[in-house]
Amino acid sequence: MSKIPGFKAYDIRGKVPSELNAEIVYKVGRTFVKNQRAKKVVIGMDVRESSPILSEALARGITDAGAKVFDLGLCGTEMIYFATPFLDCDGGVMITASHNPPEYNGLKFVKRDSVPMGYESGLNEIEQMILNNDLGELSEKKGEVESIDIMKEFIDNLKQFYDPAKINPYKVVVNAGNGCIGPALDAIENKLPIKMVKVFHNPDSTFPNGVPNPLLPENRQPTVDAIKNHGADFGVAWDGDYDRCFFFDENGNFIEGYYIVGLLAKSILKKNPGEKIVHDPRLVWNTIDIVKKAGGQAIVSVSGHAFIKEKMRGTNAIYGGEMSAHHYFRDNSYSDSGMIPFLLVTQLMSEENKKLSELVGEMISQYPCSGEINTKLDNPAQKIEEIKAKYTDGKMDTLDGISVEYDTWRFNVRMSNTEPLIRLNVESKSDEKLMREKTEELLSLIRR
Repeated sequence: MSKIPGFKAYDIRGKVPSELNAEIVYKVGRTFVKNQRAKKVVIGMDVRESSPILSEALARGITDAGAKVFDLGLCGTEMIYFATPFLDCDGGVMITASHNPPEYNGLKFVKRDSVPMGYESGLNEIEQMILNNDLGELSEKKGEVESIDIMKEFIDNLKQFYDPAKINPYKVVVNAGNGCIGPALDAIENKLPIKMVKVFHNPDSTFPNGVPNPLLPENRQPTVDAIKNHGADFGVAWDGDYDRCFFFDENGNFIEGYYIVGLLAKSILKKNPGEKIVHDPRLVWNTIDIVKKAGGQAIVSVSGHAFIKEKMRGTNAIYGGEMSAHHYFRDNSYSDSGMIPFLLVTQLMSEENKKLSELVGEMISQYPCSGEINTKLDNPAQKIEEIKAKYTDGKMDTLDGISVEYDTWRFNVRMSNTEPLIRLNVESKSDEKLMREKTEELLSLIRR
């Protein structure tokens, strides 16, 4: 368990300045260089008010340790994933708290080749070095900071994933949520035959329209309204650092991330038959079905980006998808992207000449799901044991929490890595009524 506030399973994150501040970030910069024996590190930041101060402290720490900094300035997390191998760096650090409230900030790390660094894969060592005041020697020759703009190269790199000649001239609502994606959308706009209806487009550290987190139902309405007001073909909204994107059909219906995994698997296997697709164990039947029909091979992995990326590298999988709207691509350094899914879904709609509601409608009726339902509990581990005891007549799997499968329905319950929560997902085979009944049954047990 971490001893410094903010050190989490996958990143460092906390309130500024009480849990995360320039002093800590400076030390992180120095120890990161020592830990990774880094000569070059790429850094970038999201739009938060505290980001420039933390970025300056991080750069100071890295250069005091003797390494060079390539500073991308305002960017998305996936630009760090792209830039680390592109600029031949030994690691990358993104300053972001993604979809957290404005008073938070954080740091996400990758090693060389954009291999993820989480608590069990290096952050614990960095924490220990800071606790022991083992920051490494101050370098006699301080590293330099080079501000660099790689937007053109980043956008050009996306060309491998889509063909503009195969995309219909759709009208698409794009909601940046005043986060970081606005400039990237502007940069790709003239390469696509679509018309963008831009909502909350400009980066704004005050988040005047709420924190960019489209998973919160109250944050979805502006996208829905814009789709209806402009008669758009579909809508896409991104989180603050745009490593996740969320889709809305032409009627303004929010589409569960689970079905987007199926769409992306279908899109990728069209061009790459026989490849492996990695998915999380929360909701699985639709993905397995689609991958099988498309001639691919579905592989299940523990949820969470570190596990999915590791499984993909180990099996040479071409794509990995989580229902939480994280989508990973082998040709993108096995990293998650919020741009690539947007491009792939747009092209799939065009190629199949179907509305988004039609593409996902079939999946939703065949495999209706509850979506993820979170419940705060004092003792989540004990509750999991209770559930285990009640559903012994089903086929049980404990890869990630517990999954229990019956002939016509299944569920997964798991504890959160970061909060005292239980997360429930239920799905059925073509029986929405059964899915709803079983969801209620499990929720009453969980909340009893």
